[in-house]
Amino acid sequence: MRYLTHKLIAFLIALMLAPVMLAPSWAQTPTLNIDVNVGIREPVPFAVPIFIAENNGAQAVATEISRVIASDLISTGLFREIPAAAHISGVSDFNAPVQFADWRAINAQALIIGAVSTSGGQLTVKFRLFDVFAQAPMGDGIQFTGTEEGWRRIAHKVADTVYSRLTGEAGYFDSKVVFVSETGPKGDRRKRLAVMDHDGASLSFLTEDNAIVQSPRFSPNNREILYTSYESGQPRVVLMDIFTLQKRDFGDLQGMSFAPRFSPDGTRVVLSISNGSNTDIYAIDLRSGARTQLTSGPAIDTAPSFSPDGTQIVFESDRSGSQQIYVMSANGGEAKRISFGDGRYGTPVWSPRGDMIAFTKILGGQFHIGIMRTDGSNEKLLTRSFLDEGPTWSPNGRVLMFFRETPGADGAPQIYAVDISGRNLRMVNTPSFASDPAWSGLLQ
Repeated sequence: MRYLTHKLIAFLIALMLAPVMLAPSWAQTPTLNIDVNVGIREPVPFAVPIFIAENNGAQAVATEISRVIASDLISTGLFREIPAAAHISGVSDFNAPVQFADWRAINAQALIIGAVSTSGGQLTVKFRLFDVFAQAPMGDGIQFTGTEEGWRRIAHKVADTVYSRLTGEAGYFDSKVVFVSETGPKGDRRKRLAVMDHDGASLSFLTEDNAIVQSPRFSPNNREILYTSYESGQPRVVLMDIFTLQKRDFGDLQGMSFAPRFSPDGTRVVLSISNGSNTDIYAIDLRSGARTQLTSGPAIDTAPSFSPDGTQIVFESDRSGSQQIYVMSANGGEAKRISFGDGRYGTPVWSPRGDMIAFTKILGGQFHIGIMRTDGSNEKLLTRSFLDEGPTWSPNGRVLMFFRETPGADGAPQIYAVDISGRNLRMVNTPSFASDPAWSGLLQ
């Protein structure tokens, strides 16, 4: 955590946040800003008094919204909430002057004040963010409107805005995660697709548990998912609309198909097709159904993932004699190996920022989730356990989710998240065992 006190730095921060800043005069005041790219040792203390209920019936949802906002911020590891019991003054009027001395006395550095109203099933939430020590607002107040049933999404949007103004990065709370929900004993595990908020809330199921499912992936518009299904007895790639639950089966492909992903524009799918001992990567045009073979040879080539600009594909292959990571043109052709450390590498996935690739590494009998530059440099291992696998990026490229399985006869998977700094490793709450997470983009 850093306190930016020099006038030049404050001015640069003001430029970075424009045009949402208020009152340009406070650009010459010490400004709260969190640099997420340095080693943050102490979370920033913030306060979020329960949002004001501006009409009858809004109190319950106002409380819930306040709690979700606080939970989102705490989950990053960057922020620490000052509990309500420590608050000196309450907030009963959204437009009343802020008593900064009271908040400074309890060491709050950021203050979030909000109000909630309901009318005819519609919900309106407005909020303001303040830098307590600068005694100034951090940007204009913002108002969100939606249905009462959508209150949780509005809370995530508020948290995203606060996160963005404090860090200078886009948020990631208003997003979904699709995953494989697992129940039953290890030898007879029942699997079905489920989707939830990034924090494990608002869970719903997309499939029944009568067939094994694997590797779900969101489309760029967050409306469809690709996944591998064993409903026919062989692995087949399926495309599902998550709103209508309508399915398209790529059963006309020769051989077994698996490990699918969308192109960034959503027009193509890349996947692996296995015929005998050979596995190659193919691209399929979703409109025409045309299929293009991108790799060929005796190797096992799988787990393809597009770069954000759609020009390259990263994948894993054993063509060098062991499982390693390669990058090639999105149209196929010569592939360049980028992993050269000890051990084996798999499940590569390109960051939405375009600057890094996440992967699973197996070394010395342990599994790791790691990241590297797109040329293979600056490799960094973030986790280590009996079995960590399947990383997926948050929409802003700041956090990775993956699944961790415990050893032994009763071993089971759970979803975890970790910051790309290697800090803030935490388990994501799910009602059952969970594996194969895949993060959506920010919702619209």
